[in-house]
Amino acid sequence: IIAQNKVEELFPNDTGTPGILVFHNENGDVRIDEVKQILSGIIAEDIEGIEQIVDITAMPEQALAAFTSEDKTTMIVPMNLEAGLGNSAYAHINDKASEIGNDIAKDLETDFYITGPAGIAGDTTKLFESADLKLLFATIGIILVLLIVIYRSPLLAFIPLFATIIVYQVVNQSVALMGAGGLEINNSTTSIMSILLFAAVIDYSLFVFSRYREELNHYEDKYEAMKYAMRATGEPVVFAGGTVLAAMLVLFFADFRDYQNFAPIFGLAMFIIILASVTLVPALFTLFGRKAFWPKVPKFGEQKEVKHGIWGPIAKFVVNKPGLSGGIVALFMLITSLNIFNLDYEFDSVKSFPEDLPSRVGYEIVEQKFNKGDLAQTTVILEGVDAISEEETQAFLDKLASYEEVGSIRVSGITEDEKAVKYTVSLALNPYSVEAIDFMEALRNETDTIVEDLGLSADVYYSGITMKLVDERDVNNGDIIKIVILETLLILVLLLVLTRSIKMPIYMMATILISYLSALGLGIFLVDVLFGYDAVSTRVPVYAFVFLVALGIDYNIILVSRFLEERKISNVKAALEIAIRNTGGVISSAGIILAATFAALTTMPIADLFVFGFMVAVGILIDTFLVRGMLLPALILFFEKDK
Repeated sequence: IIAQNKVEELFPNDTGTPGILVFHNENGDVRIDEVKQILSGIIAEDIEGIEQIVDITAMPEQALAAFTSEDKTTMIVPMNLEAGLGNSAYAHINDKASEIGNDIAKDLETDFYITGPAGIAGDTTKLFESADLKLLFATIGIILVLLIVIYRSPLLAFIPLFATIIVYQVVNQSVALMGAGGLEINNSTTSIMSILLFAAVIDYSLFVFSRYREELNHYEDKYEAMKYAMRATGEPVVFAGGTVLAAMLVLFFADFRDYQNFAPIFGLAMFIIILASVTLVPALFTLFGRKAFWPKVPKFGEQKEVKHGIWGPIAKFVVNKPGLSGGIVALFMLITSLNIFNLDYEFDSVKSFPEDLPSRVGYEIVEQKFNKGDLAQTTVILEGVDAISEEETQAFLDKLASYEEVGSIRVSGITEDEKAVKYTVSLALNPYSVEAIDFMEALRNETDTIVEDLGLSADVYYSGITMKLVDERDVNNGDIIKIVILETLLILVLLLVLTRSIKMPIYMMATILISYLSALGLGIFLVDVLFGYDAVSTRVPVYAFVFLVALGIDYNIILVSRFLEERKISNVKAALEIAIRNTGGVISSAGIILAATFAALTTMPIADLFVFGFMVAVGILIDTFLVRGMLLPALILFFEKDK
């Protein structure tokens, strides 16, 4: 950022976002006359927001060789957009230029694409706009089917969904107001927010109507029944939602701005979700009363024996064989956790796009036909105390050119007082690759020595996509440690308040952390084997941690709360069996729906969200069935002694 500001200060006319116009003939040599025809049409339109397109139409033929690939099949022409435009403006400019270019190209042999940072940013915006609608319908469809299958009542499916849609609109407009107030809103953030919203409202609705159904057997008046239902469920719902809210607000302490911006959006969403869960949701269920449960309508005075299905036998097995059940789960989670050492990061965001997206097609043509570094060049500023001589300018250029990772370097600007020189560098590597990031980080670290060896009294600044990725990786690694520590301490304090115990919060938190590592390790393995993703975005482990810890602790809280309630009248073993048996059904139902809701992100055509959704779904299932059902009870039996 410092380097980018220096570029803007010293060379103010070169601060726009670059793009690349790609002209390609897959059947032979690219036709120069056709390229000029397409280019002339775009330039003549004078599209608002385009600062400059290199006009090759007036250039002599020998000069065009610099824009043409070695095999003569492709030409690239640089474009620069005006500074200060947002991604939506990039999308509009790309659409307009693509429409003109492709309209001309449809009768020609030449294919036309827009790529580079401007093309990629524009396509990203459009991709999310179309994908978000698909995600919304997929989420509603999944939840609707699961609710009907699990509870066999149409109204029990539609009432929570109706509440969720109302909450969705309120949250969406509230977030829009925050955006109007100046908050940067990331596309992926709003997609994840909508999933959290659906998952949380449905989750809390399950707890409310499960208790409401029970109270309708005890009270004839539907209003009275809901009053007692909310006395029992209101506090746990607020506590569970508050835990998630607090976990989201921890992101305020991150250094990476994307994470910081995540906090107010998710904090506001969770606040509205909690409010709706104790007002709107019970109001809607009360409005429908007993009809909500049709065809299995609960009748006043009718006491049915509670069926515990599979959770009765599981509870008995776990409390009688805690070493076996807990040991098998602990071993499984330990083995899967070890796979986190195979975690590799992917910085090439274009590779996460659909293969037929124009900016990706153009990107891969440039990557194949030209020097890979041309995809996103690096700008280097050499700023001296005094005027920099031609010899010093050349000596610094020669030094950088001597690295085999540098494909080409040229002087692209000198200030009037000759105290600063700008170099444009194209790496021999893909500028988004880990190898390029490692090289630029090493080069920056060596720069003081280079300047000293050349006898220069100057500062050096590196800016561009690759250097931003160097800093992003460093900041992200620091943020992971910071978020894990703060989140762990926060949850421990909340559990301490809930359980009024020193030991129990420690092993409750330990199970959540090992559950996260297991989900991450197993997720890395499965997305590679099943879907071919051998690396993940730096954001995936951070977001997965925040969600799995915040949501996973809810189910542990429900189990432990019931255990502590039963512990007042029973010994540890009996209290635990009752707790597992009685919370198993509603938690497993909620866990399946929650996991399926996050799995809806796998409908997104963006790999980052696909992988994130898949990993969180895996983690929730591990937590719901293995941690809450077996590992945590085994630890409670081991550590909690009868008094």
